[in-house]
Amino acid sequence: MDHPSNQTNCVVCGSLLVKNGMTAAGTQRWRCRDCGASSVRRRPDVTRREQLRRFLTWLVGKASQAELGGGTGRSFRHDTAWCWTLQPCMPVTGEVHDAVLVDGVWIGSWCLLIAQSATGTVIAWQWAARESTAAWEALFAQIPPPLVVVTDGGSGIRSALARTWPDTKVQRCIFHLQLNVTRELTRKPRLHAGKALRQIALALTDVHSVDDAITWRLTLEAWWQKYGHLTRERSMYDNGQFGYTHHRLRKAWAVLHRTVQAGHTFTNLEHGNPRATSRLEGLNSQIRHLLRHHRGMPIEHRRRAVEWYLLLHEIPIDQAHKHAHQPAPKRIESPADEPIRPALYDTALSAEEGLWHRTGWAGRT
Repeated sequence: MDHPSNQTNCVVCGSLLVKNGMTAAGTQRWRCRDCGASSVRRRPDVTRREQLRRFLTWLVGKASQAELGGGTGRSFRHDTAWCWTLQPCMPVTGEVHDAVLVDGVWIGSWCLLIAQSATGTVIAWQWAARESTAAWEALFAQIPPPLVVVTDGGSGIRSALARTWPDTKVQRCIFHLQLNVTRELTRKPRLHAGKALRQIALALTDVHSVDDAITWRLTLEAWWQKYGHLTRERSMYDNGQFGYTHHRLRKAWAVLHRTVQAGHTFTNLEHGNPRATSRLEGLNSQIRHLLRHHRGMPIEHRRRAVEWYLLLHEIPIDQAHKHAHQPAPKRIESPADEPIRPALYDTALSAEEGLWHRTGWAGRT
């Protein structure tokens, strides 16, 4: 959207034009000193920047289309329809962050993976069909490896970290750990072992020092010494097959045990990074609110609206046109050249199909 220089030539004689007042509509008038021809210069780049500004103001604000269009909503949609084709791009700074928070949010049938710094800066995003290893690798490839990554432990992220950021420390979000344990044990476990394990998971919130972490781990080990045998008990199910008697208790224990064994629970005590993805969850909540405000949009428009929202989270709206580009149209490959020969099947008429020569009673004269 680069604008031309502020000089123009006369269309009659080719001489340079000079400013000559304003029209009744407030548009700059130009006049040729040689031939006296007067004209008004059009600036489609300025017009488009203003249309984009009004489009984004409506998209992330609360004003209606009629209020921003200066007329009706239909005229606003007509003027800004081209804005949906622009693709916003997050500026690449190359900055290395100490801690990066990553999480995914579902937009219709698409999963949006977002990376955010510890200070709340949106770094990158990646669309995917689901949280897979390939999707996480595509997101991590856009960012220099940080010192620590804070994650909720979604599917595919561990293998993606091992491939792309092998030297980056991992901090599991403690609130998601507590949520995973509660999902298995419920809020009111029936067994004493389940009640004790859930209290241990909730106690993660009160761990703020190395001594607290040591005490917490000793408490978890004491639970295993007392109730660990329950996780190994097996019984016959109603379908006639053997399985673990307390399989949900076993799953809840495995969630905490695997995280502790991997050293992903108390990384924040060593590096001072956030221990939860709460800031990023707040951003996801704002995205959901934006889509509720514009409910009814097709999925492609919802995706574009979220991309613009993330970009405007980092840059002013007047600079948005510098960080958007028009995607190249998809190239339709022409079929390979074939030798010229009679068509075996076509829409043309031929005498062999019996369309002119009639037989029987229809052909009698």
